[in-house]
Amino acid sequence: MTVAVGAWAALVLDVAGLLVVFVVRTWLHRRRTGTSGFNGISGAPGSAQWWGGVLFVVALVLGLLAPVAALTGVVGPVAGGWRGPVAWLGVVVLLVGFAGVLWGQGGMGSSWRIGVRQDERTDLVTGGVFGWVRNPIFTAMLLAQVGLVLLVPSVVSAAALVSLWLAVQLQVRLLEEPYLLRRHGHTYARYAARTGRFVPVVGRLREASPVGPVGPVGPVGPVGPVGPVGPVGPVGPVGPVGPADRVARRTSPVAS
Repeated sequence: MTVAVGAWAALVLDVAGLLVVFVVRTWLHRRRTGTSGFNGISGAPGSAQWWGGVLFVVALVLGLLAPVAALTGVVGPVAGGWRGPVAWLGVVVLLVGFAGVLWGQGGMGSSWRIGVRQDERTDLVTGGVFGWVRNPIFTAMLLAQVGLVLLVPSVVSAAALVSLWLAVQLQVRLLEEPYLLRRHGHTYARYAARTGRFVPVVGRLREASPVGPVGPVGPVGPVGPVGPVGPVGPVGPVGPVGPADRVARRTSPVAS
């Protein structure tokens, strides 16, 4: 496989895969549920959650630009590109990655969403492939991106892979997991304690009580009655007072 063939294969497979897993999937989801499932980028601009969404978009754009840059000669493949078995391995890995994304999306059913809306509640999916890992869709997307790097080994495709990895870490750790703990409480905590984050076993969370919202402060109770004052003890006897004339002579001597 030549560099040009590898770049064309990467471009065609990437475009087709993105159309299926995003456009077609969104259309089917709307037909079944009445909503697109697309919630957009979450978090305030500049926050870690917001950067997760932005880096996700950056990764998709760079993934498309990598084969285009290789075909036009703007950014060529590293070391002239990998040919033969490595390039064909890239095709297989890319296809397996997109197939895994579709498998995970199908397993989520009506709970499938792009992004997180804090006031929305969906069913927690723990069966099928989600019984092995908690985020199989992100795992499959990363796998597809690795396939793209194998087909078009360039600085652009490597940047796409790094951007996607960072986006997934921010999205899962800072946005989705806290949201699921708030929404599903102990159910999600027990699920996360036995299921890996991206691969089986690895990344299981220590089961802990989820942090819920703080409730309103209750009314202050009435003040109890003041108890009775105890009796005053007896006053001791007063000592004898000395004669007044002695005091007068001692304190006020007057010349006669």
